[in-house]
Amino acid sequence: MEAWRFLDLEEADGYWNMAVDEAIAKARGEGRVPNTLRFYMWRPSAVIIGFFQSVEEEVDQEECKRQGIDIVRRISGGGAVLNSSDGVFTYTIAVGGDDPRIMGGIVDSYRVLCGGLIEGLSILGLKGEFKPINDIVVGGRKISGNAQVRKYGVVLHHGTLLIDFDPHLMARVLRISEEKLRDKMLREAEERVTTIRRELGRDVSLREVRDAMFEGFKRALKVELVPGRLSRYEEELARELREKYSSPEWIYRR
Repeated sequence: MEAWRFLDLEEADGYWNMAVDEAIAKARGEGRVPNTLRFYMWRPSAVIIGFFQSVEEEVDQEECKRQGIDIVRRISGGGAVLNSSDGVFTYTIAVGGDDPRIMGGIVDSYRVLCGGLIEGLSILGLKGEFKPINDIVVGGRKISGNAQVRKYGVVLHHGTLLIDFDPHLMARVLRISEEKLRDKMLREAEERVTTIRRELGRDVSLREVRDAMFEGFKRALKVELVPGRLSRYEEELARELREKYSSPEWIYRR
C-alpha cells in the first residue's frame, strides 16, 4: 500500500497555517517530501479570504479587531470564511499533479480528495455527499467547503469541516451593507449550513473528529498514513512565507 506522510493535529495562527501549506506544496513539487495529509486548527480565530478577494469588500475589519480575529489571505481561490478556534477542523492535502487519482479534471479531483471527509463522516454516523464543485453536504446542508490551487507541479487542496458554527459572529465579521441582507444571510446560514454537533445532537470532541477523519482518509485514498513532521527545509521556508502571509502587502493586495 502506498504511504503518505501524515502531519497530526496542531493549533497555530492563520499566517503560519497558510505558510506551512505553501511550504509543503513547494517541497512536494521539488520531490523533497512525499504526498502529505495535514490536520490543523486555528488560534486565534481567523477570517480567511480567497486569493482574488478584497479585504475592504469582504471583511468588517473593525469588528475583527474587536473580536481578536485575524484576517488572512490564502493562496487558493474561493470565498471568505470564518475559521473559529473551537469550531472548525481543517485539513490540507499536497499531492503530485501527475497522481492518477486526480487526473480526471477539477471536479473529479475534488470528489476524490473530499472522499476522506465523506468516509470520516460515515464513521461518525453521518451520511455526507459531495456537491460539486467543492462542498460536502449532510441532509442537504453544507458541512464542508474546500479549495484548490495548482502550483509547483502539485495540487494543494485544503478544506474545512464544521464541528460547531456561530452564524451571528460570521455575520458581524463579514461585510454586509444592509441590515435586511444581514438578516437574510443569517436565516440562509441557519437553513443551508450544518455542523457535526447539530447533526449528531450531542457534544463531539475534537479527538473523536480527528480519529474519524484519519481513518476516513486512509480508506478513501487507499493509503497508509505514516506519522511525520515538517522537514527542516519546510520549517525554514514556512518561517519565510509567514512573513509574506502576515504582511499588509499580501493581505491587502486587492
